[in-house]
Amino acid sequence: MWKTRVCEILGIQYPILEGGMSIPGNGELAAAVSNAGAFGVVGFNPGWAPPEQQLDNLRDHIRKAKELTDKPFGVNIPLFAGQEMGRVQNSIEVALQEGVQVITTSGGNPGLFTKHIKNAGVKVLHVALNVRQAVKAQEASVDIVIASGYEAGGLLGPDEIPTLPLIPLVVDAVSVPVVAAGGIADGRGFLAAMALGAEGIQMGTRFLATKECHVCNELKEALIRAVDTDTVVTRRNTPPRVRTLRTPWVCKIEDMEKQGTPKEEIARFIGIGRGREALMLGEIEQGDPSMGVVSAMIKEIQPAADIIKSIISQAEETIYRCNELYKR
Repeated sequence: MWKTRVCEILGIQYPILEGGMSIPGNGELAAAVSNAGAFGVVGFNPGWAPPEQQLDNLRDHIRKAKELTDKPFGVNIPLFAGQEMGRVQNSIEVALQEGVQVITTSGGNPGLFTKHIKNAGVKVLHVALNVRQAVKAQEASVDIVIASGYEAGGLLGPDEIPTLPLIPLVVDAVSVPVVAAGGIADGRGFLAAMALGAEGIQMGTRFLATKECHVCNELKEALIRAVDTDTVVTRRNTPPRVRTLRTPWVCKIEDMEKQGTPKEEIARFIGIGRGREALMLGEIEQGDPSMGVVSAMIKEIQPAADIIKSIISQAEETIYRCNELYKR
């Protein structure tokens, strides 16, 4: 029923993609998502390993996913400013060596590596935060554009464009398939994205609260407790800006920004960030775990397969309900 160009390009049953979460995106989770008929994605540095071990860590998680599924899955490689291009290029080579057939890129110029990746016979998906970036990605010959709105967790762009207007704007601007991301966690969001012209959705935060995701239980419990005002965007003056859970440590950053603290002082306080501490070590209050606004919609920890089934089921129920409303 949901056969779109995204399904055809990726070889999947349902047009649902796991977001490219660098630390939470472990091989077991990617395999579970793919086994359920959707598209799993191994993160750039699952669990977090120091730079000298990052490539081996990535290779290990790719191989773990390959052990657990014979279905298609991908690897996410962020290109954001400040990332060492040598590490990016080496990570791409690891993915190619391991036979990964799809690479998603984000946070930088899609023209940097797309040609090289596609010359290896591998498909490329790129995350765009505005129309200009989407058009640029299409010009770089990416296979699919992922249009991500400001509701998403993690690294964000400066334009603050929400998902609802972004998706039709991007769909109208490019001819390649568009995947909607940011603010989607259930079948209603799935159906809304498809109504806006998208041919699939991407979810990151929703897959944090799964049995297969290796983030710590403390983080999963904090996510389940979250309400609609519990995420915040900080670092507008010390980019890249980021949406995280509003923890005491994050509140200190928020207060410093409101008080006009010099950006150099804020940058020193932030350092390299504390995502690993919160995501993997359970130090929630002193960390900055990335998560989107949809955290407030998540009320239980489930197997990834159950989440995908529920999305498809709820989407079909919503179609029926809308048809009934239309008849009136």
